[in-house]
Amino acid sequence: MNTLRIKTICIVFTCSVEAVHAHDYSFETFTVIGRQTNLIGEAVNASEGLVGQEELGTRALMRVGEVMELVPGMVATQHSGSGKANQYFLRGFNLDHGVDFATYIDGMPVNMRTHGHGQGYSDMNFLIPEMIDYMSYQKGPYFAEVGDFSSAGSAAIKTKISVDNQLVGVSAGQNDYRRGLFIGSTPFDDGTLLAAVEIQYYDGPWKDVEEDVNKQNIQLKWTKDFDESRLSLNMMSYQNEWNSADQIPARAVRQGLIDELGSIDPTLGGETSRFSLSGSFETPHITAQAYLIEYQMRLWSNFTYFLDDPQKGDQFEQEDNRYIYGGKFKLAEDFILFETLMANTLGIEVRSDQIKDIGLYQAQRRQRLGVIRRDRVEQSSYSLFAQNEAMWTDELSTVLSIRYDFHEFEVRPREVNNQFGVALTQNQGEKEDDIISLKGSLRYQWSEAWEAYVSAGQGYHSNDARGTTIQVDPRTGQSSQSVNPLVRSQGAETGFRWFIEETVNASLSLWYLELDSELLFVGDSGGTEASRASKRRGVELTTYYTINQNWSFDLEYANTHARYQSSTAGESDHIPGTVDEVIQFGFTGNSGTGWYGSSRFRYYSGRPLNESGSVRSDSSSILNLNIGFLYQDYDISLAVFNALDSQDHDIDYLYESQLVTESAPMEDLHYHILEPRTIRIKFLGKF
Repeated sequence: MNTLRIKTICIVFTCSVEAVHAHDYSFETFTVIGRQTNLIGEAVNASEGLVGQEELGTRALMRVGEVMELVPGMVATQHSGSGKANQYFLRGFNLDHGVDFATYIDGMPVNMRTHGHGQGYSDMNFLIPEMIDYMSYQKGPYFAEVGDFSSAGSAAIKTKISVDNQLVGVSAGQNDYRRGLFIGSTPFDDGTLLAAVEIQYYDGPWKDVEEDVNKQNIQLKWTKDFDESRLSLNMMSYQNEWNSADQIPARAVRQGLIDELGSIDPTLGGETSRFSLSGSFETPHITAQAYLIEYQMRLWSNFTYFLDDPQKGDQFEQEDNRYIYGGKFKLAEDFILFETLMANTLGIEVRSDQIKDIGLYQAQRRQRLGVIRRDRVEQSSYSLFAQNEAMWTDELSTVLSIRYDFHEFEVRPREVNNQFGVALTQNQGEKEDDIISLKGSLRYQWSEAWEAYVSAGQGYHSNDARGTTIQVDPRTGQSSQSVNPLVRSQGAETGFRWFIEETVNASLSLWYLELDSELLFVGDSGGTEASRASKRRGVELTTYYTINQNWSFDLEYANTHARYQSSTAGESDHIPGTVDEVIQFGFTGNSGTGWYGSSRFRYYSGRPLNESGSVRSDSSSILNLNIGFLYQDYDISLAVFNALDSQDHDIDYLYESQLVTESAPMEDLHYHILEPRTIRIKFLGKF
């Protein structure tokens, strides 16, 4: 038998390996260098990619959630305080805080099911950016290993296992920004122990609200390598408190009541904590992972001011207190059948969210006035997946997979009646649902430089458990329709990838996605809201060009057409908040004499703010700069955020609200402005 050689990059969770398949097996790891990694022969479609720390380290990041903008076409915005999860946009989805895009860090899910603020809530603030080793991303529902929340795509971040030197960093900037950082590793118990600590303070530029961000992150990671396996244990701890300057009504600025950096309710904010323990064991054929997460959050918001309660105001508190535990077991085995090399994967995945307290309360100045609804929820899922990759010829290969997901929901009210006299016990209950997803891809490699892809697949996202059992609206006592527990998506994609070593890495994708009709549970109101079936299509182009050994250029372009599937003639079909066009480009330079720098420009188009499309937001543009000097073991850099001091909006909404000076509600534009030009200095020493 001839020796066959296949190289596999384990995109989702595991390290990248290269294996020789014959009568024996051998492993060797390689360094992920990011955008210039050649994925021809490895990727399932053209919109798949890798990003390494080398590229991440050159970017200016105002918030850690902005690492998600390394996914081409992804926009990360913020409409509230720095401690809250970012709001994301991708492929015609207003992802809110994460629904329909699945995110994992060291194998642990970031998306929160049945979250107190919003389904799929993805808070990245527990991640230390300098600890990222690499991030892999995938778009579309074509991948067997990811299920819930992955219709638009998914990303998996792998943190480092060691550093060559101990790192100590301090940062300072405008608006009382201060940050301290330590990362170090040492041999421990025949393995390597890596420790990282981050402390950050920030007041923000807002006129009548000091954000007073107080964030602490700790990560301890122990890794031990054996002959052909790796054992890893990981502890992460995160705490944060902050005040919020939320979106503001445009009429309040026009009337001179506040300026664009002002607030209507200056008593908003939040506090959250996350503690996790996780472990993994990896061999050439087996990957086993387990995790336990403790999570708490309290969030105070007020989007309508005095609309519902003209005397006490509309501030509300959302609470979430839970444990999450789960894991994954995956078996990979290759064999030759009919002279065709087959790479096969079988896996099982389990997750359980034990939410002991999830509540929505009316509040005033962060003091609870009454219960709107308060529940105890258990939501568990059990998943099986299988994948077969067949290399039919040297040029042609296929990837076929199937995934089965079973979810069970149990909702038990913690309060019998709420402040409106509604019997909350009517909303208790249990639900079960399952779904089978089929996925397939065809890959044809024309040459070492060109590859073409065709993919199709089914995906889904789960809905908030409280919506699956709801019978009455907790605010009105009127009958309320329950939501579908699991919502189907299906899509297809074709594309090309072009790779010229040391020079060009480019891809082009044409894609289509449908999402089934559904109702949504809205955490801000405690009730359900109608949403129709939708369809999206688009084109994406990414180009990464190495000009010479000192300079590189990248361009990412995404154009999307997103519409509801109208049920009646003449019915409005715009999907509010969807981004039609995203352009990002940048230059990265390294002089070779110690100087380095990068510039990043991001543009996203105006968005329809209502279903008729008659009201649209303006487009938004921002330029960030980063310049640094590396001398021996010392690194000093200067980051300039919003370098052109753009006054564009970070986010826009259209809805009714009422100011204290008004006797009736008004529909108005509500927005959050980009933070003004901000300068920060960072010093990093290696010891």
